[in-house]
Amino acid sequence: MKQPYVLRDYQQQAVNATLSHFRKSADPAVIVLPTGAGKSLVIAELSRLAHGRVICLAHVKELVEQNHAKFLATGLSAGIFSAGLNQKSATEKTTFASIQSISAHLDAFQQPASLIIIDECHRVEMEEGSQYQKTLAHFLALNPNTRILGLTATPYRLGSGWIYHSHYHGFVRDAVNTFFKRCIYELPLQHMVKNGYLTKPIHYDAAIAHYDFSLLTESLDGEQDTDAIALNELIHKHPRVTQAITEQIVQLSQKRQGVMIFASTIEHATEIVGYLKHLEHNQADTTKESSIALITGKTPNKERDRLINEFKARKIKYLVNVSVLTTGFDAPHVDVIAILRPTQSISLFQQIVGRGLRLSPGKKDCLILDYTNNGYNIFQPEVGEKKPTKDSEAVLVHCPECDFANIFWGRKDSEGNIIEHFGRRCHGLMDTPHGEEECTYRFTFKRCPHCNEENDIAARHCTHCHERLIDPDDQLRNALNLKNNKVLRCSGITLTLLKAEQAIKVTYHDEDGSTLSESFFFNQKKSRQRFNEQFGRRIANGTHPLTFDTPEDAMKFESYFPAPDFVIAKKQKNYWQVSERLFDYQGPYRKANETH
Repeated sequence: MKQPYVLRDYQQQAVNATLSHFRKSADPAVIVLPTGAGKSLVIAELSRLAHGRVICLAHVKELVEQNHAKFLATGLSAGIFSAGLNQKSATEKTTFASIQSISAHLDAFQQPASLIIIDECHRVEMEEGSQYQKTLAHFLALNPNTRILGLTATPYRLGSGWIYHSHYHGFVRDAVNTFFKRCIYELPLQHMVKNGYLTKPIHYDAAIAHYDFSLLTESLDGEQDTDAIALNELIHKHPRVTQAITEQIVQLSQKRQGVMIFASTIEHATEIVGYLKHLEHNQADTTKESSIALITGKTPNKERDRLINEFKARKIKYLVNVSVLTTGFDAPHVDVIAILRPTQSISLFQQIVGRGLRLSPGKKDCLILDYTNNGYNIFQPEVGEKKPTKDSEAVLVHCPECDFANIFWGRKDSEGNIIEHFGRRCHGLMDTPHGEEECTYRFTFKRCPHCNEENDIAARHCTHCHERLIDPDDQLRNALNLKNNKVLRCSGITLTLLKAEQAIKVTYHDEDGSTLSESFFFNQKKSRQRFNEQFGRRIANGTHPLTFDTPEDAMKFESYFPAPDFVIAKKQKNYWQVSERLFDYQGPYRKANETH
C-alpha cells in the first residue's frame, strides 16, 4: 500500500525508535511528544507497518474521536469502539477504543493484537484489576508477544512519580515499580516552537494581584481537584481580584480569536462567567448571541459537545472550564490561555498551555496569562516532584562520578549561582561490559553503621548488607528521652584549626546559643577518614566531594562545609561526646530556623 502522507523528521525518528526497541525487547515503552506534535501520524505509520491488529486506547471519548478522525485523514481505515460515540466496531485491523468501553466488553476482542498504543499513557494505573491492567492482561493472554507503546506529553504523575524507569539518553528516573520500562524517544517543546511546528507562547506577566494559593494546606496533585471548599474560601477573600483579572483578560483579548479560561472550582468559574457577561452586556450589542460558555464535569454530554463545536466554529470566544479540557481537546485557533487554578504539577501546567500552541491561519502567537503565581517556565523540564520550597527552580547538577547532568529542584542566588539542590541520587546510566548500569552516586545519603555503605536517606535496610538501618526519628526520640543524652538543633558550625595537634575542632551551634564540639585528628587514619566521610563527602550538596589529608587543606574550604540538622551527644564524666550527626533530615522534628 502506498504511503498517503509524509512524516516530519521527528515523527519518523519516533517510528524508527519504536521499531528498533520492539525488535530487541518486549518491554512496554514510552514516546514523549508535546501537544500538537502530530502523534496521529506516528500512530498511522506504526499501524500501517504492523503485521497484526492494532488497538489504540484513550481515556476520554473526545480523544478517541479526535485520533480516529486524524487517522482517517491519512487515507487509512479504522474502527471505533466507544459507547460514548455510539460505535462498537471490533473487526478492523486498527481500532480506536475508550478504555472504559473496551475493558467492559473484552469478550468482543478474541483475536490477538500485535501492537497496543495508549494515548495519554501517564493515566495507566498500576493497581491490579484497574481498567488498563485488566485490558492489557487480556491481550497479553491472547498473545504474550503483544507490544505495548505509550504516548504522552507529560510522563509524570505527581501522586505516583515518573511512569518509566530508564531513558534512551542514558539516565534513570526515581521510579522502580513502573509499567513502562523505557522512554525510547522524547521531543522537547522548545524544539517544536523553534522550528515552527507550534505557535510561540508569550508568557505575560500580568501586573495585577494574584491569588495566593500557597495558603492552601490541601494537596495540589495536578490529577485530582483540591478540596473545593478550601479553594472557594480562599477565592472569596479576593472578590475584587477575580473581577479585575476578568476585566484584564477581556482587555488583552480584544483582538484575539479564542480564549480558554481555566478556573479552580465550579463556583469560581460561574463567578468569572458572570463578570464576562456583565462586560459583554456593557460593551456589545445586547441582541447578539452570547460569546461566553462554561463547561464543567457536570455539563451534560450533549450540551458539552454542542458548546465545544460552537467554540471550534468561533461562535463562542470565551470558554471557561473546570478540570475538563486539559487533555483530549483540539481547537487550533485558541490564542489566549488564562490560568486561574492552582497546581503543583508542571505537567498539568504544560498540558494547559499546550491547548493554545497549535498552528492556525492568522495566528501569530499565544498569550499565556498565569494568575496563580505558579512560577513555572513553559519550557522547563519536569523535575518529577513538587517544589520543596516556594523559591525552588530547576537546576542542572553534574554528577562528580559519571558527569551526568541531573535536573533537580534547587535554589539560586541573585547572580544565578546554585545555593543548594534537593536531589538525592544521580540519574545517569553508564555503559559497562555488562550493558547499561545505573550510576550509584548519591548526593545525600545515610551511612550503614554495620558496613559503612551509603544508602538513600529514606532507606529502612542497607542495600549492601541488608541490615536494618537506624531510623533518624527513633534516634532523636530515644536521645530526647534519655537523661544522659543531649540533642542540639544545629543552625551552623564553626571550624577551628588546632595546628599543634594536627586537628580541626568542629563546634556545632543551635539557634539559642548552645554549643557542642568535637575534634578530628588528621594524623590518625580513622579520625581523618571520619571527617572526610561526614564533611568532605558532603561539600556543595555532594556535587564536589573532597578528601583532605591535612587540616590546613580542609580549612581552605571552611565556608563550604555543611552543617548537620541535628547533633546527638552522650554525657561523659566531664564533657559531652558527640555520637551522631544527622544530615538531610526529613521528619516531624523541627529543624533550626524553621517556623516554631
